[in-house]
Amino acid sequence: MCGSGASGRNGGCMLPVSPKFSAMKKIVGEADAILMVKATEQALFEIKYFCNENNIDAQIRLDGNLYTATNKAQIGRFEAVVKDLERKGINNWERWSKKKVQKHSGSQKNIDGYFSPLSGSLHPGLLVRGLKKIAEKKGVQIFENTPMIKIEENKKVVVQTKRGAITSNKVVMAINVWMPQYFPSLSRAVVLVSSDMIITDPIPEQLDQIGFTDGKVILDTRLFTHYYRTTIDGRLMLGKGGNLFSFNNKVIQAYDEASRYEELLKNSFDRFFPSLCSVPFMQSWNGPSERTKTGFPFFGRLKDKSNIVYGFGYSGNGILPTYVGGKILSSMVLDEDNEWTRSSFCKGPLGLFPPEPFRWIGAITIRNAVMRKETAEDMGLRPWWIDAKLAQLATSVGRLDKSSY
Repeated sequence: MCGSGASGRNGGCMLPVSPKFSAMKKIVGEADAILMVKATEQALFEIKYFCNENNIDAQIRLDGNLYTATNKAQIGRFEAVVKDLERKGINNWERWSKKKVQKHSGSQKNIDGYFSPLSGSLHPGLLVRGLKKIAEKKGVQIFENTPMIKIEENKKVVVQTKRGAITSNKVVMAINVWMPQYFPSLSRAVVLVSSDMIITDPIPEQLDQIGFTDGKVILDTRLFTHYYRTTIDGRLMLGKGGNLFSFNNKVIQAYDEASRYEELLKNSFDRFFPSLCSVPFMQSWNGPSERTKTGFPFFGRLKDKSNIVYGFGYSGNGILPTYVGGKILSSMVLDEDNEWTRSSFCKGPLGLFPPEPFRWIGAITIRNAVMRKETAEDMGLRPWWIDAKLAQLATSVGRLDKSSY
């Protein structure tokens, strides 16, 4: 059903791709990287405008985004990309003092940070269900609980389901983590990993006491980032990516259950908010995200001149990039010749992972090295040399360029 995938279970963080600019321009070129940065920033306002015009109450709050350092090793990791953005005249990030960071993030654990007003938060479930209603009003037929069994292309494209088939001239595949299952040729382009979250019961008075009541999104500069924000009804949600990897990119049952990392999340919550350590939690959950080797999505056709187009690989940052992705896929379906269809984003996968079992073994090995490295940094210790080297192999999966990682 609409919203049962990433659309309904993500953290609701509206984040542009500007923190990935330095790495992105090395892969797709400077012009394409600037195009994507500007487009994802503009998407923030276009989504809000669309919701206002169509009476979709997605609880949008454009209160910005704060990237923080939570230990001394993280200080300075944001500086290189900010300078790069400044050189191109597209920087919207401002460094805040320690005092200001702590005041506006609600946590003394944050000791440094950069703020951008071009971010926000929303309720992803309300957004996607609202979009469904608008689409149906415009005459779009939506068949929920009707999984695709297979897809075939000859002169027409035929999508097979248990109860029948749909024949079309063109088909858009935007099924994210399920792409490897149906299209094995694209499986090595991504690795599936969970992002896990917990959310409190309503605690508006406690949030008021720590000074954190707006819709600002807070992220630290770990590789597998902690992120947190409040909700309209006074809850506090905290999440962390990079946890449960699946073998052979299978969408396993565990992705639809309570988080296996609930205790880890609660411990992180207590470190960020020691005064709130006794507040009750409503629940935990998780969901798979498809991480690419580059850290950003790609688009293409299933084969040369195919009428099946696809886009996926949003790497844990979906709301604003998927809005841009919709424009890209629309251009491809209409066979338009424009700045998007000519861009490197439309050339299919721009990097591949090793085949199984090496992909899964490598992912687990690197994840554990990252965890040990970041634990050592939290304790003020020097990480093991091997952990530091292994961690450098995974820097593309994070939300932020980390040249000094």
